[in-house]
Amino acid sequence: MKQQDYVLETRGVKKIYNEGLDSETSALRGVDLQIKRGEFVAIMGPSGSGKTTLLDVIGCLLKPSHGAVIVDNVEIEDLTDNELTHIRGEKIGFVFQQYNLMPSSTALENVELPLRILGKSKRVARERARGLLKTIGLEHRLDHKPSELSGGEQQRVAIARALANDPKIILGDEPTGNLDTKTGKVVLNILKELNTKKGYTIVVVTHDPRIKTFADRVVNIRDGLIDERKK
Repeated sequence: MKQQDYVLETRGVKKIYNEGLDSETSALRGVDLQIKRGEFVAIMGPSGSGKTTLLDVIGCLLKPSHGAVIVDNVEIEDLTDNELTHIRGEKIGFVFQQYNLMPSSTALENVELPLRILGKSKRVARERARGLLKTIGLEHRLDHKPSELSGGEQQRVAIARALANDPKIILGDEPTGNLDTKTGKVVLNILKELNTKKGYTIVVVTHDPRIKTFADRVVNIRDGLIDERKK
């Protein structure tokens, strides 16, 4: 398979904290991973296995200590912080366990924020945000702040925010971790629909075993190394 068929790729990636010191810790120990465009991949493993570090590396939140990371055919190793910010803003949407919404802003304002950061006008940002919140069934909650929303509603707002700049890559770090079983399934169904109907590449780090019925592929990670297995 040619490189351009992958939207995310790591080659021999290592992430070492406090490298060269007595407290040196290897979170990733040589990870080779390829993710195709339009694929739904779940990364699973015990706590401390390196799965969140791997997600942060492919999401351009962390640079690897060694090895190469390629995002949409762009190798990130020599990019400046501004260039990495640009890639995150245009190519990647993030969904976190803790939602990470602005508490003093409404649902609509939270979804508008990434668009405004990239310089979109207020009118364009508001129109896009309204459309996204309607798509996920929250058009009646536009003016509610996070404290006035349930956990499931907050996570749906977070998904809408991740989609704001139409990034095509959605990275989720335990997106169902704070949700009850029923609400978690709603969130997983939304992610699956974005994958199958809209063509988004979805990569989710999770402990949730239900992900196996939604993902195209499960990547198991342990002690900073991965073992890929088909479902």
